[in-house]
Amino acid sequence: MEQSPVTETDLAVTASTFAALGSEQRLAVLRTLVRAGPPGLSIGQLGERTGITGSTLTHHMKLLAQAGLVRQERRGRSIICAAVAYPELRALADFLLRECCADAPDDCGDHDHG
Repeated sequence: MEQSPVTETDLAVTASTFAALGSEQRLAVLRTLVRAGPPGLSIGQLGERTGITGSTLTHHMKLLAQAGLVRQERRGRSIICAAVAYPELRALADFLLRECCADAPDDCGDHDHG
């Protein structure tokens, strides 16, 4: 199957998103929110599950929100955090695999990428 070429914009947006995930703690936060599903978690629950609290968690959530990967919403006295960018996360994985084996010999084997 022929894939469209990767544009400079694709590279810039993808690099920016990967940069937001370029921390073990931010990756742990996002993974925890993905596991929690669309209802999300309160900021307190997120801190308990990740072991990241206070200003450090606030900083990581800000960066993930700026990248469009998560949202924070005030509900009463609680702040609920949730992953919202499921299609974008899938696109990141697809970006990495889009041209898999494009330059490899035809006999390099069959690669199943889901």
